[in-house]
Formats: sequence, structure tokens, C-alpha cells
Amino acid sequence: MKQQTWIILTLLFALLIAIFAVINVDSVQVDFLFVQTDVPLILVILLSALLGCLAVASVTYAKFYQLKREMKQLKKENEELKQQGELTDGNHAISDEGDQEVNLQDEENSNSDQKSDWS
Repeated sequence: MKQQTWIILTLLFALLIAIFAVINVDSVQVDFLFVQTDVPLILVILLSALLGCLAVASVTYAKFYQLKREMKQLKKENEELKQQGELTDGNHAISDEGDQEVNLQDEENSNSDQKSDWS
């Protein structure tokens, strides 16, 4: 629905520009750096609107491309973190078992120390 609203508003704005341009058909003098020329105002209006659309479209495309590249990089990092998380979870299980073995060895050593103290 939001996209349809933007399309309708864009078409209405384009229609408004077209009507404004058709009403203003008089010739105007346009000064370029070293050249002056008479051009119909309708061409000046339409060319200005077209250049404005191109400028907005290029900035939008650049931002879209940047966000797309950033999203691709973040997805890659997310996958790497998921893989590391799976490896880490596996290592914790092994580490926990290793800790239990170490704890058992410590208990056996302390028990044998206590037995030797009694002897």
C-alpha cells in the first residue's frame, strides 16, 4: 500500500510539472558560461525536472548499492559467527568433560595425599 501511494504521488507530481511546462511555452534567454541562447521555457522546465530526477535516482542507487553490500558482509559475518558458535558449543562440551576428568584426578590425588598422611 505504501509503495502504491508513492507511485500515485509521483505520477501526480509528474502531471503537475507537465501541465506547468505546457502553460509556459514562451522563449527565455538561457546563459551558459560563454554562450547565450533563447530556448522555450517548456524545455528548460522539463530538462530541469529530468536532471533532478536523475540526481535523486543516482543518490538513491548509490545508497541502495552501499546497503546491499553492507547486508552481504553482515550475512557473511553472521554465518561465520554461527559456525564459530557451533564449534564453541562443541568445545565447551569437550572442555567440560576435560574439567571433570581433571577434577576427578584432583580428588584422587587429594585422597591419596590424605591416605599417605594417615600412614
